Amino acid sequence: MKRVRYIVLLMVCAMALTTSEICVNKVTAQPVAAPVVTTEQCQSVQPLAVVANPRAYLDKTITMSAKFDKFSTLGLDYKPAFKSSDDYISFLIKRDDSTYDIPLSEMKLFIKREEAEKFIDLKTNDEISITGKVFSDALGDAWVDVSKLTLVKKAPEKDGVK
Repeated sequence: MKRVRYIVLLMVCAMALTTSEICVNKVTAQPVAAPVVTTEQCQSVQPLAVVANPRAYLDKTITMSAKFDKFSTLGLDYKPAFKSSDDYISFLIKRDDSTYDIPLSEMKLFIKREEAEKFIDLKTNDEISITGKVFSDALGDAWVDVSKLTLVKKAPEKDGVK
């Protein structure tokens, strides 16, 4: 009797494995493309407006113009709004409400490292266009996952420095 039960159990397991293998072979993974964000879905904003009220822009895709300041590590690996320093680099833009060169550090901008490498030649004061999604308002700051960065205009050369 034990032997019959053992054989039946063995056959059920064999059928289950065979059936699941057939099902797995018939199912093919279909790649899922990321949704395309059109300009109509982006909200054009001023950087200072986002910094003044980041919660109002939370989970929204925004586009803005700014002057590039520098690449940075600001905000990376911060647990409440986590972006890994292995995968991302952050960058700063300039404040547009000051005559002095002050970075807008209240806005954390993150871009994938592979994408950032395309912009290695960006210099301070280059005019850029940024499209991204505000994914957090941790610390009362705007945390933006940048999906598109575009160089609009190179900054003028200073004293023969390129």
